[in-house]
Amino acid sequence: MSADARRFLFFAALTGALAVMLGAFGAHALKARLDENMLAVWQTAVQYHFWHALALGLVGLLAIHLRDSGALRVAGWLMLLGIVVFSGSLYAMALSGVRALGMVTPLGGLAFIAGWLVLAIAVRR
Repeated sequence: MSADARRFLFFAALTGALAVMLGAFGAHALKARLDENMLAVWQTAVQYHFWHALALGLVGLLAIHLRDSGALRVAGWLMLLGIVVFSGSLYAMALSGVRALGMVTPLGGLAFIAGWLVLAIAVRR
């Protein structure tokens, strides 16, 4: 298995576990502490986090077959960046109440979009 495949499968497993933990934390520990709006923000962060953890798994599996694909590598890093920036900013906003953190969120969304588009390029080649 290539180093890229291992790397992205590792990140998929790690970010997937973290998404489950943060989802459970939101559903149980934060339910009584956050208002309905901030709880919805938290849930959005968890949803995008989890879906893109699965996308990292897809990138890892594809890296087994598309060895040394620079585009695939870029797609994986963009997915990971999107999780950190998009979901991370929403988690921070929900916990802190600082709505200005939401200004960073679209940058994570752009990373997600770019990741999916670069993934399309990688598998098209």
